Amino acid sequence: MAARSKPVQLDDVSKAIIEQLQDDGRRSYAEIGKAVGLSEAAVRQRVQKLTESGVMQVVAVTDPMQLGFYRQAMIGIRVSGDTTSVAETLSRIPAVDYVVLTAGSFDIMAEVVCENDDDLIELLNKQIRGIEGVQSTETFVYLRLLKQFYNWGTR
Repeated sequence: MAARSKPVQLDDVSKAIIEQLQDDGRRSYAEIGKAVGLSEAAVRQRVQKLTESGVMQVVAVTDPMQLGFYRQAMIGIRVSGDTTSVAETLSRIPAVDYVVLTAGSFDIMAEVVCENDDDLIELLNKQIRGIEGVQSTETFVYLRLLKQFYNWGTR
């Protein structure tokens, strides 16, 4: 089992930079600098350090529906044997965008994004249920996504 890394301690300025980028990931370093009291160069350096250390990512989040992916679902998966191995295999499937090991009724939860119901059926039957160790699945089809935010803060 991999040891947990020690949490990174962020100062108030780094937290403020992260919050600025969570509010608008396209905000300029100069604009962030004005908000947090640093120069543009100092903000650029801090952002680079935060991204290189893995503390944060600045990414574009798309709306799957706008791109022709009309079926999203969360799949609960029960596994016999090595859950990590099954999770790693799931992670390599392009339609799977989120994989987490869990405790409770399911060993793994995986979010999938498909073009339509036929693609979801094929994904379940030909890929996910065919993975060695997958005992059973339960699919939770999304009817409407009401909230999806990534700005939970920095504590």
